[in-house]
Amino acid sequence: MSDPAALGQFLQARRAERTPAAAGLPAWGRRRTPGLRREELAALAGVSIDYLTRLEQGRHAQPSPDVLSALASALGLTDAARAHLFLLAGRPDPGPVVLARDDVPGPVRRLVERADPFPAWVLNRRRDLLVWNEGATALLGDLAAMDAEQRNQLRLVFTTPAARALWADWPLVAQDTVAQLRAVTGPAGADPEVAALVADLSAASPEFAELWARHDVAPACSPLRAAHHPEAGELRFDLGLFDAAGGDLQVVVAEPHDDATQSRWTAFMRGRLEAGRLHAL
Repeated sequence: MSDPAALGQFLQARRAERTPAAAGLPAWGRRRTPGLRREELAALAGVSIDYLTRLEQGRHAQPSPDVLSALASALGLTDAARAHLFLLAGRPDPGPVVLARDDVPGPVRRLVERADPFPAWVLNRRRDLLVWNEGATALLGDLAAMDAEQRNQLRLVFTTPAARALWADWPLVAQDTVAQLRAVTGPAGADPEVAALVADLSAASPEFAELWARHDVAPACSPLRAAHHPEAGELRFDLGLFDAAGGDLQVVVAEPHDDATQSRWTAFMRGRLEAGRLHAL
């Protein structure tokens, strides 16, 4: 149950403790108190001064979770203080925004390298491909030659004709990929880069827009993938997904599902290796 009066008092107290320097603002002009001015907090949280005034005066009940999250961030609240803010507002706390990381620890990189000749790669929460091995290049294409923006699982699946041709079960791949994005990124729009990705894909792909509107959530994908590889032929892989770096990263390893795939893929990768050696000579 919300307590608008206590919520207002809490916001005023935390604003009085938050210095401009701590909030990343220049401390221009003379101040009667060391804390943030009301207009400064409103600007940092992306709300109007009138709205913040009504909140602090206890004249507005149950602000939205997005507003509460923005206020918690602007005020630099600890986890405990953030939880108390949501409690006073009578709202469940969706948790702080977790932005996608772009660095991959050495042990995770080495795990991907050791998976060769089987394809392996690392995804962040935004589903960017950060690290991959030679097997992944052979399966997914020359990832190193792509622009960093295009090197994203969602963009590859929905905007790259080669990916649509590769996966024999493309509709299932598309469905899984969208559901996984929802599972690992939390509320839509929480991460501005994820929001931009969703907006781009919704405009570029009607299939993506339709799947995104379904709000399916799945932390893992269907384990079996069937592929029509242009050189290696018909392949079936078992996908293993492993969380790393506290869940900020996900390692994907594709292993042959059957003897036929094992034989075709091993021969194909051996041929690539020999061709590379001959080219080097």
